Amino acid sequence: MPREFRAVWVATVDNIDWPSRPGLPADSQRAELIAILDRAVQLNLNAIILQVRPAGDALYPSSLEPWSEYLTGRAGAPPSDGYDPLRFAVDEAHRRGLELHAWFNPYRARHPSAETPYTAEHIAVRRPDLVRPYGRGQLWMDPGEPEVRAHSLAVVLDVVRRYDIDGVHLDDYFYPYPETDAATQQPLDFPDEPSWRRYVAGGGQMSRADWRRENVNTLIRELYEGIHREKPWVRFGISPFGFWKQNYPEGTGTRFSQHDQLYADARKWIREGWVDYYTPQLYWAISRPDLPYPVLLRWWIEQNVHNRHMWPGNFTSRVPREWRAEEITDQVWVTRGMPGATGNVHFSMKAFMQNPDSLNERLLRGPYRQRALVPATPWLGGRVLPAPTVTAMRSVTDGGTSIAIEPAASGEPMWWIVRVRRGAEWNVDVIPGAQRTYAIAPAADGQPPVELIVVSPVDRLGTEGTSASLRP
Repeated sequence: MPREFRAVWVATVDNIDWPSRPGLPADSQRAELIAILDRAVQLNLNAIILQVRPAGDALYPSSLEPWSEYLTGRAGAPPSDGYDPLRFAVDEAHRRGLELHAWFNPYRARHPSAETPYTAEHIAVRRPDLVRPYGRGQLWMDPGEPEVRAHSLAVVLDVVRRYDIDGVHLDDYFYPYPETDAATQQPLDFPDEPSWRRYVAGGGQMSRADWRRENVNTLIRELYEGIHREKPWVRFGISPFGFWKQNYPEGTGTRFSQHDQLYADARKWIREGWVDYYTPQLYWAISRPDLPYPVLLRWWIEQNVHNRHMWPGNFTSRVPREWRAEEITDQVWVTRGMPGATGNVHFSMKAFMQNPDSLNERLLRGPYRQRALVPATPWLGGRVLPAPTVTAMRSVTDGGTSIAIEPAASGEPMWWIVRVRRGAEWNVDVIPGAQRTYAIAPAADGQPPVELIVVSPVDRLGTEGTSASLRP
């Protein structure tokens, strides 16, 4: 069975991917999400990264933050029929053999696209001393305030406790991307003077830039530790800006440095082992001279001293405006051919729903021809589950075969791997662990009959267990 992470970001901020507009009726929201999940299955993807906290809000019922206006059209208003979008997404993803990773923005409190007023539950109302206006229409929680860190940690761990998610995901927004003053055209510094002065008055010795980086470092470390205290199998991933800082690797660079402008020391996080997977946003073409995709990917792999998962991010939505679809398929092939990298994450789902330049067909004819299982995560544990009991349940009228699968008493799997041999050819499928039957299609013209069926359990961390075999 191929092992490869094949994921897609589903962005909710500004209704980029889902729902298609704020205030969409609940049944239409569910229908759109089902269409997204079904398309992911059709493309042989195996994970969805769903944005659940775009800007100090929630796309699930929360006692800590208000409902998102991107969901209901009005901040603080729940879905009309009381459904829980995150629980629905987790259940429906797992039913289709997909992982569901919950994507959080740790500091943003208001996005420029927001239109409805704050509610009483919003941090800007409850604790205005913790938020800072920045640039054009943004509000940011100050990373220098310890209570901000504690709040974001509580928000994430609340979701980890209450939902059966497979991963927690942060994107590239830490301190805000710099903006310029409209009048002077000078860069706007982040207005964290109160927290900075408090740090200095308390005897702090770091420079302001190092202090800012350490604020973010502390949250990353506490998230990694806290998530695994709650549920050791939930993986923690980050998708930082794809370029660390000038001349790393040698000969590459832009005018922008996440290390010096977002205060994101992304190399440190992976070198310290504070992540389970890393998704640097390598949003540039293979042939771009100053930021070539293969060179940057190789550099990030070299920083991965703890051998965490390396699953780079691809700007798939640049098709067709800037790239042909071949750029994306080629980037997937480059990733697959690079030792130390085992998957890709695509931004964003809209590209797969619109299918520009026959992108979907090209992926299915090429690198995504077969299904794949998410790579195992042995450093978080894992267990070799015992073999199930597999029986031929019946022969269906068209000549196919149906099997019944019963897990061993000592272990419920997350997934089953079903391998079916016809002559010298194997067909491999991944199905949810809760599924108890599996139908095998009849032989096509000229195809030999089924000779062997092998079923293996897979645990939450991707460890394949002991298989059971059946000759129908």
